[in-house]
Amino acid sequence: MLIQGLAVAHALMVLVFSTRILLRDNLSSAARLAWFLVMLFAPYVGVVVYLLFGEVSLGHTVHKRHDEIFTKLRLAAGPAMGSCDRNLSGQVEIEYQTAFRAAAVDGFGTTLGNHAELLPDAATARARLIQDIDNAKESVQCLYYIWLDDNTGKNVAAALIRAARRGVVCHAVADGLGSRVFVRSKYWQEMRDAGVNLTVALPIKWVVDTILFSRIDLRNHRKITVIDSRVTWCGSQNCADPEFLVKAKYGPWVDIMLRLEGPVVTQCQLLFASDWLLNSGEEVPTTKTMIANEINGGFPAQLFADGPTERHGATPQMFATLLTLAKREVVISTPYFVPNQTVLDAMCAAAIRGVEVIMVVPKRNDSWIVAAASRSYYRQLLEHGVKIFEFRNGLLHAKTFTVDRSLSLIGSTNMDLRSFDLNYENDILLRDNEVTQAIYQRQSQYISQSDCVTIDDVLAWSYTHRIWNNIVATVGPIL
Repeated sequence: MLIQGLAVAHALMVLVFSTRILLRDNLSSAARLAWFLVMLFAPYVGVVVYLLFGEVSLGHTVHKRHDEIFTKLRLAAGPAMGSCDRNLSGQVEIEYQTAFRAAAVDGFGTTLGNHAELLPDAATARARLIQDIDNAKESVQCLYYIWLDDNTGKNVAAALIRAARRGVVCHAVADGLGSRVFVRSKYWQEMRDAGVNLTVALPIKWVVDTILFSRIDLRNHRKITVIDSRVTWCGSQNCADPEFLVKAKYGPWVDIMLRLEGPVVTQCQLLFASDWLLNSGEEVPTTKTMIANEINGGFPAQLFADGPTERHGATPQMFATLLTLAKREVVISTPYFVPNQTVLDAMCAAAIRGVEVIMVVPKRNDSWIVAAASRSYYRQLLEHGVKIFEFRNGLLHAKTFTVDRSLSLIGSTNMDLRSFDLNYENDILLRDNEVTQAIYQRQSQYISQSDCVTIDDVLAWSYTHRIWNNIVATVGPIL
């Protein structure tokens, strides 16, 4: 009788969760099949794993709050959101207009009259950012996925404390998982005591409270800094030293940062305001009145901000659009490469039609899962003509995408399923030859410090190596 009862309970459990998986209309076929395999071969473990990691949602309440916040911001910001006019006021070439339309998430459109400076290295970028905070007169807003208590983390905290003490309105957000140690540190408390407004993005308790409807590893992966509604920083660098001591054996982390001025700054400030409102429930007062002015001779730029409360598939669609637009060359750098079928097909299709598609990834990755899954795609990419380079000198953490040395996308987004489906990300799409050429030159430096991977290299891998890579890639859609 006991055995029969357990068998019935087992069957009901598998049936309930299989039905739940089948009811998810936006789940890819690969992910659905992967979950069925987990439920079939390890049902009890599979149920627990599914409850923790199965569904890409923060719950109905959070989605509703997100929609209400952006409705409010769009009404308050008006023209500051940018233009979604399909003609883009004649300021963007017809062939690139599709990219800017694809980047329109939550109502952010194209802004004109922007300027950017590419910083030469991480140390210079962080020094300039702290200088900007020290020169702030009205406001500072910053958000980091990872904020460590190393030299960089402490120096930024100290700069915010100095700013708050001289009357600058400062707001800071740190992700509840990526910065879990820092938000419990004395530096976080010292900032609070000095008058810096603080909140934690996606605190672990909040996500666990919605465990039946959410993955516990949905994170805010953004890196946003806005000073006086006039300057913003965008790129891959967290609030941490390049040595990244928590994973020192993979260092140094090699990052890239742009310092921008112009109306795109206001878009970044509005995005920060949305994150602040979503996580704290309080308004950021400076966003009500301050709008960055256009710069004469500046270029078109647009914020691309994706996340689990946005349109499903926005990021892979954006990457596929950029690959489709390319006529001559695409250069991509990403630390984590686990594409979905949309991106994989777009890369192969671009290479087949004669576009030189170049991808640069780290030779040693801090995630063994990503490393294995990434290499499972090498043979297919190489056979279609994609060129792959593995960076030797540390963990290449820069997330860059240049098209024909004319169009650039730069920010926090990796080319992997986490960035596609799970993380809140922020990037800037810009159309400018000079800035794109500077980013391309940086990409060329990465390539010069990399080993070229050939089809012969991949075919020389052992059967065990190849089987392992493909096993990991098989469960990749549910990781």
